[in-house]
Amino acid sequence: MAKPQQDVDRRKQISIRGIAPVENVATIKKSFNRHLHYTLVKDRNVATPRDYYFSLAYTVRDHLVSRWIRTQQHYYEIDPKRVYYLSLEFYMGRTLSNTMVNLGIQSACDEAMYQLGLDMEELEEIEQDAGLGNGGLGRLAACFLDSMASLGLAAYGYGIRYDYGIFTQRIENGWQVEEPDDWLRFGNPWEKARPEYCLPVNFFGRVENVNGQDKWVDTQVLFAMPYDTPVPGYGNNTVNTLRLWSCKAPHSFHLQFFNNGEYINAVCDRNYAENISRVLYPNDNMFEGKELRLKQEYFLVAASLQDLIRRFKSSSFGQANPVRTSFDTFPDKVAIQLNDTHPSLAIPELMRIFVDIENMSWEKAWDITTRTCAYTNHTVLPEALERWPASLLALVLPRHLAILYEINARFLAEVSKRWPGDNERLARMSLVEEGGEKKLNMANVSIVGSKAINGVAAIHSEIIKKSTFKDFYEMFPKKFQNKTNGITPRRWLLLCNPGLADIVAEKIGETWVTNLSELRKLTPASKEEAFLRNIMKVKQENKMKLASYIQSNYRVKVNPSSMFDMQVKRIHEYKRQLMNCLHVIVLYNRLKKNPQAPFVPRTVLIGGKAAPGYHTAKMIIKLINNVGRVINNDPIVGDRLKFIFLENYRVSLAEKIIPAADLSEQISLAGTEASGTGNMKFMLNGALTIGTLDGANVEMMEEMGKENIFIFGMTVEQVEELFRKGYNPRTFYEQDAELKQALDQLNSGYFSPEDPGLFCELYNGLLNNDRFALCADFRAYVDCQDQVSELFKDPMKWAVKAALNVASSGKFSSDRTIQEYAKEIWGVEPSLIKLPNPADKGSAKED
Repeated sequence: MAKPQQDVDRRKQISIRGIAPVENVATIKKSFNRHLHYTLVKDRNVATPRDYYFSLAYTVRDHLVSRWIRTQQHYYEIDPKRVYYLSLEFYMGRTLSNTMVNLGIQSACDEAMYQLGLDMEELEEIEQDAGLGNGGLGRLAACFLDSMASLGLAAYGYGIRYDYGIFTQRIENGWQVEEPDDWLRFGNPWEKARPEYCLPVNFFGRVENVNGQDKWVDTQVLFAMPYDTPVPGYGNNTVNTLRLWSCKAPHSFHLQFFNNGEYINAVCDRNYAENISRVLYPNDNMFEGKELRLKQEYFLVAASLQDLIRRFKSSSFGQANPVRTSFDTFPDKVAIQLNDTHPSLAIPELMRIFVDIENMSWEKAWDITTRTCAYTNHTVLPEALERWPASLLALVLPRHLAILYEINARFLAEVSKRWPGDNERLARMSLVEEGGEKKLNMANVSIVGSKAINGVAAIHSEIIKKSTFKDFYEMFPKKFQNKTNGITPRRWLLLCNPGLADIVAEKIGETWVTNLSELRKLTPASKEEAFLRNIMKVKQENKMKLASYIQSNYRVKVNPSSMFDMQVKRIHEYKRQLMNCLHVIVLYNRLKKNPQAPFVPRTVLIGGKAAPGYHTAKMIIKLINNVGRVINNDPIVGDRLKFIFLENYRVSLAEKIIPAADLSEQISLAGTEASGTGNMKFMLNGALTIGTLDGANVEMMEEMGKENIFIFGMTVEQVEELFRKGYNPRTFYEQDAELKQALDQLNSGYFSPEDPGLFCELYNGLLNNDRFALCADFRAYVDCQDQVSELFKDPMKWAVKAALNVASSGKFSSDRTIQEYAKEIWGVEPSLIKLPNPADKGSAKED
């Protein structure tokens, strides 16, 4: 662990953060040694690298605590409108580096570790990712938390503290194998348990009419225990809270167990009850109507709403006794954002609290609920939309089902008034789908119960208005908005690509870190040779670092001068990793056919997880690995083409690979990807994009100009037209010799000689049911890739476009996105006030 000399690159990396004051370094060393001794009960003779990581984490956390307490005190004093972001996923990644960067103590910590003979990068690598999300939706929530804190908003994230996050992906013999992600095994230094705030959550039971009022009785009670994680803003001393709920069984046992002497069984039953927060469902864009998932969704909502109502009732001075008794000002003090439909039970739950517990009239309760909640839609894929069987709701949440039926009856009466006799419209807009098994459509519930509905990119917001939720748009046109997604520039440039951050700061200063639109000032620099050479140098250094990572982890030697071509995202047919793989096969076939022909070297990297039950996605991973095995071991190919599947793609791996990318693949079928955020991360780090006119790619093209992005393939309208006419993929297969050869190789077992029929199903799937029009877009994709290769031959021209990509990525900051939510949905103002740096005195009201 000890290093006699700190790596030179590492010392250079901290230049944007300035020189560490000597007294800060001494304080950090002292605090580090104190934690090693008193918290971890170790000395330097027996301490392990993990002990050193924990000591550093606790040292950094010490810098957060006073700021955290003071931030919450400040909110109690000014009593602002509070924003509650409800999400079943928060894909946070690692916390250590991000916290040091946002608190401005990275250089001091770096220097302190260096003086103690420890390597900061090795310590950072010990931290487990907090993988409490599947992909884009969960990572967006994490970026939003960072932006809300950096903008000084009184905001809270609410989620579930899963014991096991997204599974760890291992590749064995080319196949994906899932292993549990036991991220809490060694403890989590960043969280603070709050057992004193345990809240009851009810399930099952029945509805009973008491004195003309429906009540939910005879329920099974579980408890939600909060764990708080600090969320520091960048350089403003604001520290917000992410509160994650863990399920705990009640203390009392069933009495009959004791009578039967079944004490052991009673204790064991507690484990079963606590399964609600055991594991994250690893299924994105695919709805599974499982009872456990429904319980998770209600568990999050029930605990969070009780908590935020308690906070609403408390006075601004933080007295424990409820002071606010009227709910009239609730929508002026509370904004609830539903991240997709997963927390949509907040709508019936809020109604239950208002009507059953607070004895409010239905009309008043509905008015307050619909002025408080807002809904973000994340997908238009029909199989992803949540539809809960009424029979399951009747069992698990009988009162909520009754409330949903009442909401529906009143809503359909309004629809009938507006469109008399239009029964087809009534059926389409009903919250209850009657065909076959009766189901509750949670997207419809979310639209009816929210004041605002937004898509996450301009094209996506148009699609939901014109097609997915067309009837609702006709009824509530003012409810529908667009909020194009964004990413936090702190993690996705300053932290992960310090070399690029430094040359940007040298050119335009450092204000871009909190105002990314400042990057526009780089546009003139795209004509300066010295600046372009710096951009190329940083990219090359990042590529060499990644090349050495690949060699040590995959035992494949890649050519750092080759084009690094990357597609990293969940494996799904609509994202068309298979099209990328077929293009690699085409390149391979060209090399084999004419080894002497000029060829632009490429290293193609694909990474991402497939949902465990998604057979086709897992076959695609197997195909990528088999094709890579053939190509990477072919002496004729040499280092001109390499094809690697990156195992266990996650936030911390993204931070390593994105800065090294030359080309970013964003090739979903037009109209299927709501937005994408990986596309923005690559753009910000100076990669060029090859993509379709889908999701945020459209707006990226508008920002940078179409000459600086490689766009190919059908538009949304052309896709609709293709399928309307009757799409036959075989026509394209017969007409395109390269596509035909590649698909025939799949079918003949060329890449699976030990099992020749292995990939026949992928071949048959594409030719008989090419749902995402891969064959139709393939030729345009290959031709566009040839243009990419042509440009890559001219490094200076490539660097100009890379510089312009960076310069035009300002729009895609999550700070901009959150400012739009704040102004146009939540009705709150970002605060540019920097809170005072707290002294270590004073007490706080616990929040």
